[in-house]
Amino acid sequence: MTVTIYGIKTCDTVRKARNWLEASGVDHRFVDYRVEALEAKKLAVWEKAVGWEKLLNKTSATFKDLPEADKEGIDRKKALALMQAHPTLIKRPVLDMDGAITVGFKPEIYEQAVR
Repeated sequence: MTVTIYGIKTCDTVRKARNWLEASGVDHRFVDYRVEALEAKKLAVWEKAVGWEKLLNKTSATFKDLPEADKEGIDRKKALALMQAHPTLIKRPVLDMDGAITVGFKPEIYEQAVR
């Protein structure tokens, strides 16, 4: 099984998820999408798997700092454009296990997903 975790190196939730994977002996690759540009195609795959509403982190500091015009009337197209322009708007972490996508971190969900 190929496991890739996407997020931001400095995010506490990403750190917890990575620590859990390491402690559980799960080989994985980490991609910091602040460092490595996130392809629009990859974002589209995630959106198709879990929906843009789940991917868009409306509680992030980045979202709060957006101009009001950007926050109003968000639909799929607008959300994807915003997340592509500002990857920190993507809820973290995104775990990709051979194409099965999980967003966020809860140990019980990871346990079930990687076994």
